Amino acid sequence: MPRYWLLKTEPSAYSFERLRADGTTPWTGVRNFQARNNMMEMKVGDLGLFYHSSIAEPAAVGICKVVKAAYPDFTQFDRNGEYFDGRARPDKPIWYMVDVAFVEAFAHPVTLARMRAEPRLVGMPLLRRGQRLSVQPVMPHEWKIVLELAKDPGPA
Repeated sequence: MPRYWLLKTEPSAYSFERLRADGTTPWTGVRNFQARNNMMEMKVGDLGLFYHSSIAEPAAVGICKVVKAAYPDFTQFDRNGEYFDGRARPDKPIWYMVDVAFVEAFAHPVTLARMRAEPRLVGMPLLRRGQRLSVQPVMPHEWKIVLELAKDPGPA
């Protein structure tokens, strides 16, 4: 049984359309310990909601799949990169990443506003105040509801 996740990214940093074109990508640059721990729990075959954040209408736009379990994030060792961490060493990494692959785009993006308006999603971590994690778990019932909403254009 796969587990379900939500992976947030700003489309200007890495968009779902780019994942569609690339096929797969390493999910690099996560620098929050809880989000890292969530990635370390991911298994090959787990599914994720690909979520565009920091835009006019944040939304889940499609599905991705974990195709490689957690391994050290190479960006922590790049002294010239924005995700460099001087505490990390190749023999003792701090940050991890997974590889994800494109699965499918939603017929209708499921906006944050639409999720907030759905009473069955009231407990979803994304909708809790202060929940800013870039990688977070999604419960099976929440997954089903978001997929249901993605099939329906919603209110006009």
